[in-house]
Amino acid sequence: LVIVGGDDSNTNACVMAEYYVAKGEPLKVIGVPKTIDGDLKNKYIETSFGFDTATKVYSELIGNVARDANSSRKYYHFIKLMGRTASHITLECALQTHPNIALIGEEAAAKKQTLRDIVEYIVCIVVRRSALGKNFGIVLIPEGIIEFLPDIKGLIKELNALLATASEQFVTLHTDEDRIRFVSERLSPEAKQVFCMLPREIQAQLLLDRDPHGNVQVSRIESEKLIAQLVERRLKELKSQGKFNGKFSSMCHFFGYEGRSCQPTNFDADYCYSLGYCAAALLAAGKTGYIANIRGLNKPASEWQAGGVPLTAMLNIEFRKGKNVPVIKKALVDLNGKPFAEFAVNRERWALEECYLYPGPIQYFGPPEVCDRPPRTLELELG
Repeated sequence: LVIVGGDDSNTNACVMAEYYVAKGEPLKVIGVPKTIDGDLKNKYIETSFGFDTATKVYSELIGNVARDANSSRKYYHFIKLMGRTASHITLECALQTHPNIALIGEEAAAKKQTLRDIVEYIVCIVVRRSALGKNFGIVLIPEGIIEFLPDIKGLIKELNALLATASEQFVTLHTDEDRIRFVSERLSPEAKQVFCMLPREIQAQLLLDRDPHGNVQVSRIESEKLIAQLVERRLKELKSQGKFNGKFSSMCHFFGYEGRSCQPTNFDADYCYSLGYCAAALLAAGKTGYIANIRGLNKPASEWQAGGVPLTAMLNIEFRKGKNVPVIKKALVDLNGKPFAEFAVNRERWALEECYLYPGPIQYFGPPEVCDRPPRTLELELG
């Protein structure tokens, strides 16, 4: 049995392998790392397949939008990218396209930034660009940005608790206005302040969309529209105070499934072939509870090294649903790593200048340095 998936799937592969060994069953279980989000990587796994393809597709689209923005010079494009629990996709796309602004959720969490802080950061750059006669730009936003913000997390926690304890009263309310008022009157002062700064449609969305456990579906929130509207609102305030004399018009995009369903890059095709061959070799050798492992991915495919790593070597103990359980930990953006350092040292210049890169479509035939190039983050991490 070959299980192809991310951290949860490969955690299950480890548990299943142990179960079948304990039962004396001959079934062998091997894992293969797959996630476009890029959050299954560690000292054993250099990257997961799909990440390179997705980020190259998104980067082509971002480059197209940037070319239009630099030509028409009248819109700020707020582009949300996939990646709910980690910002690897946004960071990789930023390194490939050089946007004016790219939000990294892990940095926001480390700095304990609030939604207001994020908005002020963007507003500051918009005002500075306007002073240079530039009323346009590109903003990249990871899908899960608001889940990294402590004030939003606090609000979500209170909403989940409130709607669980007052569900009988809440279901009798039939209009958005009544629901919003009901909730506002029962939130703590801190949570109420955050809730009241949200646009009305986002407030209503928070109260209507629930997951099977009755919790707010944060992933359904259109964070790119939320941030764009809050930036516009703040700029209007500054204009009324005479502190902003420019123009601001926004357009919002979500690049998601376009990157999940396209023709794979040469890198991903070679990587998948190697992983499949490696998985078959591990099974042929009678191994179980291993994950297929390919090393040296920054080198030509002919120099890659294949092997297997016991899944138990990747497990950590985490507290979930009231008990400690072994799981493979999601890899977040390393704020001390070389990819983030490359981004951080350049973002001030990118913010004010048009340093846009236009990667264009995925190439399959031509020089290897063009057609077979690995992700930029992988090049920086592995040297």
